[in-house]
Amino acid sequence: MFKWIRKSTLDPLAVSMSGVKLADRLLVIGCSDPSLIAALGAKVGLTGRACAVDEDPSLVASAAQIAEREGVLIESAPAPGLKVPYPDESFDVVVVRDTGSSTATAPGSPVFAEAWRVLRPGGRCLAIQGEMRGGISGLFGGSRPPQAGAVTTVFQSAGFLAVRTLAEREGLLYLEGVKPAISHT
Repeated sequence: MFKWIRKSTLDPLAVSMSGVKLADRLLVIGCSDPSLIAALGAKVGLTGRACAVDEDPSLVASAAQIAEREGVLIESAPAPGLKVPYPDESFDVVVVRDTGSSTATAPGSPVFAEAWRVLRPGGRCLAIQGEMRGGISGLFGGSRPPQAGAVTTVFQSAGFLAVRTLAEREGLLYLEGVKPAISHT
């Protein structure tokens, strides 16, 4: 069995919620959870494409190292100012995982604007926000995830439709939105 399957505390919930499948083109914005990136990269397989970006080059390097150690192919790149270095409409799925930027969930967020730009029409964006709770904190409440309303507003202001909360579990909030398949302009 693969070693990384037991490493991510988000597995299998985050992986299954992402809806990533074989041959998808995937981008993860935010490299704070390299085990999740490796697990998602394994799902797209050799016929897909898995990419990961972050403002912090050390997080990018860590994600690449862990993915390589697990035998998963990912392309990783720093994204200064959260400007994603990929062309428009390059990805089927974008996962935004706690970018560390205080503006990530602010209206007009560059993170969600970039997710919108690189998603193909009809593509999905999944946001996983908050921090895992463990031990006693996990049992008795501990920290709370960000408010769904604030993240929903950011999704909608970037142009995403059908924005919805998928789950709130163990201090994490999972939301998704879809880029319209047909332009309304």
